[in-house]
Amino acid sequence: MNVSRRGFLSVAAGATVAGLAGCAAPWRQQREGSSAPAGSEGSAAEPEIDLREFAALELDMDAWSYDEQNGCWYQLGIPYCTKPATETYESLAIYVPGAYLEGKKHGRAYRCTVAADATVGSFTPATAPVVMPLNSASYEAQACPTSYSYNGLARYLAAGFVYVYAGFRGRSSTVESTSSSDMIAGGAPWALVDLKAAVRYLRYNKDLLPCDTDQIYTFGFGGGGGLSASLGSMGDAAAYDDYLASIGAATHDGVEGAGLSDAIAGSASWCPQTSFELGDAGYEWMMGQFAADGERADGTWTRLLSADLATAYGKQLNDLALVDADGNALTLDPAEDGSYVSGSYYDYILKLVEDSASAFLSGTSFPYTYTPALSGTPTFPGDPNLTEENAAESDAGVDAGGESESGDGATSGATAVDAGTTDAAAADAEADASAADASASDATAAAAGVSGVTTVQSTVYDSIESYVATLNGGTRWLTYNRRQQTADVTDLWDFVRVCRPATRGVAAYDSHDRSTEANQLFGIGDESTLHFDAAISELVSQGRDRYAQGTGWDEAYVSDWAGDLAKTDSLDKDMATRCAMTDPLYYLSERYEGYGHAHVAPHWRINAGVFSSESPLTTEANLALALSNTDGVKDLAFNCVWGAGYGLAEQAGNATDNLIAWVTSCAAPQQD
Repeated sequence: MNVSRRGFLSVAAGATVAGLAGCAAPWRQQREGSSAPAGSEGSAAEPEIDLREFAALELDMDAWSYDEQNGCWYQLGIPYCTKPATETYESLAIYVPGAYLEGKKHGRAYRCTVAADATVGSFTPATAPVVMPLNSASYEAQACPTSYSYNGLARYLAAGFVYVYAGFRGRSSTVESTSSSDMIAGGAPWALVDLKAAVRYLRYNKDLLPCDTDQIYTFGFGGGGGLSASLGSMGDAAAYDDYLASIGAATHDGVEGAGLSDAIAGSASWCPQTSFELGDAGYEWMMGQFAADGERADGTWTRLLSADLATAYGKQLNDLALVDADGNALTLDPAEDGSYVSGSYYDYILKLVEDSASAFLSGTSFPYTYTPALSGTPTFPGDPNLTEENAAESDAGVDAGGESESGDGATSGATAVDAGTTDAAAADAEADASAADASASDATAAAAGVSGVTTVQSTVYDSIESYVATLNGGTRWLTYNRRQQTADVTDLWDFVRVCRPATRGVAAYDSHDRSTEANQLFGIGDESTLHFDAAISELVSQGRDRYAQGTGWDEAYVSDWAGDLAKTDSLDKDMATRCAMTDPLYYLSERYEGYGHAHVAPHWRINAGVFSSESPLTTEANLALALSNTDGVKDLAFNCVWGAGYGLAEQAGNATDNLIAWVTSCAAPQQD
C-alpha cells in the first residue's frame, strides 16, 4: 500500500501523542484532551495540586490605566512568573481596545470588568486574538516597557487584537542593574523559557482577560523570527520543564488545577534566523563555496573548511528526509568530486528563486524606481524606549542593523539604467539591482510604524528588459517570458553570485574566533561566547592535518570546539540539548528525537528576502518543507520575495497590514 508521507506522519503523530499522554505531567495530559483535573478520580497517582500555588500571578483588574484620547486600556510591568531571575525582562505589558473593558476610576487607576457585548473589527472580548511582538533581530533581550506610548498600536487594536509586549532575556548574560553584581543567565534557551512562561501567564488569567488565549500569535524579524518559529514548533515540549520550574512559571490554573499549555496558535516571521547547526553548512552550500575572497581566499584553511561544510550540508540535508507537496523526496546528489551541487533539492530551491522572480517581474509596473535605504533594525511597537533608540540611530545615519550586506545597502548616485549602459555603468548598476526591491521592505517598515529608515537616491529602470539586462551583466542567467509571465534562472549559482553573495565569514554562525551573535547565544554565564556546532568540531578534528596546510590555522581550534561542546549550563544541560531547544526542525523532522514530542502551531506565515546574504535561503525553505508535512498544521503562507534583502520582506503592501490580515483570517474562523 502506498501511503503519502503526510498521511504517514498523521498516523505516527497520533500514535506518538497517545503514547505521550500516558506518561505526561498533569498539565500536559490536560492539553491532550483529558477533561478530568489532576487529583480527581482516574488520576489518583498524581500529587495533589495546590490551587493557590500561582495566586500571585492573578491579574489585578483594579490596576488598569486608560488612554482616553486613543481608547486604549493598558498595564505595564506585570510579572509573569513567581520566581523571576530578572524583573527587567520577566514581565509584560498588555494593551486592550477601549471597547473591551468597562472601568470605574479609583485614585489614579481603574477597576475594570469585561464588556462582554463589545465588538471591535471582527472580534469580541471572547474571541479576540492575542498578538505578541518579538523585537530581537539579533537574539538580544527585550525589556518590558517602563512607560506608555500609543505610537504604532492603533492598527492592531482597531483590528480587535489584544497586544501583549512580553520581556525576555537575550543572547548574553547580564546583571539586573548597574548597582548589582548578580549574574542573570542569558543565552539559549532562556528567551524561549521566558516567552513560554508569558504564554502560560495569559492562560492562567484567561477568565479575566478580554481575549481568547487559545488564539496567541507571535511575530518577529531575524532572531525574533527564529524565536517565533521555535515557539510555534515547541509547544509543551518537555525539555523546557526544568527551566520553567526554575523561574516559577505557572503549570496549572487556580480553579480546577487544569494544566496550562504554552503552545501558540500561529507564528509569523520575516527572514527568521534559526537552525544554526544546519545554518553553518547551509550557508557554505548555498553561498560560501562560490566565494573566493576574505576567509574563502585560496590558501586559507577556512576555504578548505568552507568546502567541507558545503559537502557536509548535502549529507545533513539528505538525513532530514524532506519531501515536496507531492510527496517526492528532496535530496542532493554527490558529484564525482564529492560535492553536492545538484539534485531534487537543488531544483526545489531554484524553483523558489524562479517563482519569486516571476511574481516580481509580472507584478511590477515599469518604469520601475528602486529606492534603496539605510535601514535600522525593524522594531514593532509597544516599547517607546526601543523606538526612540532606533530613531536616534537612524537620525545619526547609523545602520542599526549592524552588519551591512551586499545587495541590501545604499548605492551612490541616481542612475537611469537601460540595456545600453556601458560595462562599467552596468557593473555599478548591478550593485543597485542586487538589492532590487530591498527598499520595498524599508518602505514597508516605515509605513508599519517600525523605526530606523533613512531614504537615499533612487535608480530608475525603464523596462523589464533593462532591469533583467542589468542583473545579467555579462552572463545571461536570467530570462523572462512576457507571454507566460514566467522567469527562468538557468543556474542557481549565477543567481547567488550576482544577487546573494556570501558576506559572513566561515563559519557564518559558529566562527573560529567565537565572534558571532550566535556564539553569544550559546554562551554560559560569564563565558559569554562559546562554540556550539558539533559538525564543525568533527571536521576540524578529522581534518586538522589538511587544515594545517592553510594559512591562519591554529591547532588550538580542535580543543576549543571540543571543550566548548562539553560544557553544561546552570541546569546541567549540555550543548547538544541547548542547540536542539532553539531549532524548530528538532521537533519537525524525523531525523531528530524531538519529532512528534511537541505541539505545533496550526497557522504559519514565513517571508524570506531572496536577496539576503545574512542567512541561506535553505533556513526558511527547510522550515517550510517540514511544516508542510506536519500533521496539525492547517495553513502555511511561505513567501519568497524577489529583490528583498534582510528586512520585512513583503511582495506587496506593508508588513503590519499584511500581518493583521493574516491573523484575522486565522483567528476569525474560530468564532462560533
